[in-house]
Amino acid sequence: MQNNRLFEILYLLLNKQKTTAGELADKFEVSVRTIYRDIDALSLAGIPVYMTKGKGGGISLMDDFVLQKSLLSQEERDQILIGLQSLRAVQYPETDEILSKLNGLFRQKEFDWIEVDFSGWGSEQKDQFILLKTAILNKRMITFYYFGVNGRKTQRQIEPLRMLYKGKAWYVQGFCRDREDYRIFKLSRMKEVCVTDEGFTRDASLLPVLDKPYDDMQYTSVKMHIGKALSYRVYDEFDEKNIHETAAGFEVVLTVPEDEWMYGYILSFGAHAQVTEPEHVKSNIRERIEKMKENYSNMT
Repeated sequence: MQNNRLFEILYLLLNKQKTTAGELADKFEVSVRTIYRDIDALSLAGIPVYMTKGKGGGISLMDDFVLQKSLLSQEERDQILIGLQSLRAVQYPETDEILSKLNGLFRQKEFDWIEVDFSGWGSEQKDQFILLKTAILNKRMITFYYFGVNGRKTQRQIEPLRMLYKGKAWYVQGFCRDREDYRIFKLSRMKEVCVTDEGFTRDASLLPVLDKPYDDMQYTSVKMHIGKALSYRVYDEFDEKNIHETAAGFEVVLTVPEDEWMYGYILSFGAHAQVTEPEHVKSNIRERIEKMKENYSNMT
């Protein structure tokens, strides 16, 4: 408690030319004698705090004193501020206030070197991300509806312990009360997320090691040819090691669970893409295209 008060006193002195022991005592709800002891502690730490008596007197710092001259190098100050800005980018709580204080202590103007937004362009995903982050930090159970790869909709209640970013998608890992085991859920398939008032005691140290894919689906490697017209998607959506440029476009490899999402993704390339391997995926794509043609040919 005293260390926090000393920091606050130093911060106030750096942003205010002079104050009195009485004003500090009122602010921190302690006695004037306690404030005098705090001033002595700051002096012993090498902080040039001065007290003058009489009219116009008070407590102040030596002119032009800057904290970094006695404690931190320029590189160390920059690393602290950059680290805090990184935390603020992921909306970690209370970083704005801390950054403001440290910029005052270091006598530096604030600049934002990084901006990170983990959501899509809509506000719904961003709100969901903030909601889940709050639940994890406050250890509050969440409930939601989940759409599995089999198309089934189930209601779940989990103890959220960690958020993961893997394969260009966000997941929540936690203890599922319904399955009585640790599970991983894809954020895009979680609907009507609600943070409850029920707390829990488990923490992320209890999570099992992730040495296999996040679900029990069988993964399939699909080879595709994609035309040059969609080169922007190729470089946006595929790892460089899975891209081979050809005279007519690109040969790419897609390794994902073989489910409806995979077929929908392949079809999203339209006439600009062609599956070359494996044969059963090519056959399934043809069947889906024929079904799509039937859907539109039956329209009146």
